[in-house]
Amino acid sequence: MQSILLGVSPLKSSRLAFGCWRLAGTWDPAEVTPDREAAGRRAVIAAYEAGYTLFDHADIYCRGVAERIFGQVLKEVPGMRDQIVIATKCGIRPKGDPTPAMPARWDFTADHLVAACEASLRRLGVDTLDLLMLHRPDYLADPAEVARAFCQLREAGKARFFGVSNFRPSLVTAVQVACPMPLVVHQVEISLAQLGCLTDGTLDQCLIEKLTPMAWSPLAAGLLGDGATRLLPAQQSYRPAPIVAVLEEIAQARGVSRTVVALAWLLKHPSGIVPIVGSANPDRIRDAVRATETDLTREEWYRLLVAARGEPLP
Repeated sequence: MQSILLGVSPLKSSRLAFGCWRLAGTWDPAEVTPDREAAGRRAVIAAYEAGYTLFDHADIYCRGVAERIFGQVLKEVPGMRDQIVIATKCGIRPKGDPTPAMPARWDFTADHLVAACEASLRRLGVDTLDLLMLHRPDYLADPAEVARAFCQLREAGKARFFGVSNFRPSLVTAVQVACPMPLVVHQVEISLAQLGCLTDGTLDQCLIEKLTPMAWSPLAAGLLGDGATRLLPAQQSYRPAPIVAVLEEIAQARGVSRTVVALAWLLKHPSGIVPIVGSANPDRIRDAVRATETDLTREEWYRLLVAARGEPLP
């Protein structure tokens, strides 16, 4: 697979990342079975063998079980750790953490960020994270405190590079100004069904600041591709039919799947978007790689944009 440098760092990533949120097959640790864990391990190995080198995690994915499953794969596959980039996210504290009375909340305090990073390292079974991201924008975030946590983790050798996820551009700037090291990625929802990053300044900022955008849900939870869907609440209002119609036309003309065309649409953007493929189906994991070999024309790209907008360009 083609590769790309993440931001201004020396981290080299495959052009597609593999998202590990489905590795446990559930969000509830009590529902994890040996069969589900085995399926998760097969998905990781399929992605690795297909050329994916950036593996995206978060500590809330099945309350850390997804990270633990991935750590098992690292033990099973000789030399894998040295060939990949391990990324994880922290900063979301679910209801009941650490005591039953605690509400769900976001937490960018230095103590929590350091502790969360250390817990992810233990579950993954590694000494260092290649990339640590702040998961959701804590409204009480103090950029100076975030910077202290990042510096502490970097100096201790626990995280090499840092990024953010789902931030408004102004908060990205505030954190970057406070941090002595460059942020290298910004993970956000980007797809033909979610065009906000094209118009809210996010991708413009990525171009200016040399931040690599990572696109979560690049197929709108499967609505645009050929797989089953698991919609988040905010995605319930998506209306993919007009987009799917154009995707299908282009896919048939090119002899590829809709998934390939939808991912190729993201890859065309000059900011260097890295779509995160979240399927646990090995066949779909392998099929997605064809997007890196599919260069849409500007005309195809804009046909899809117009379909996604639901109205002509102004």
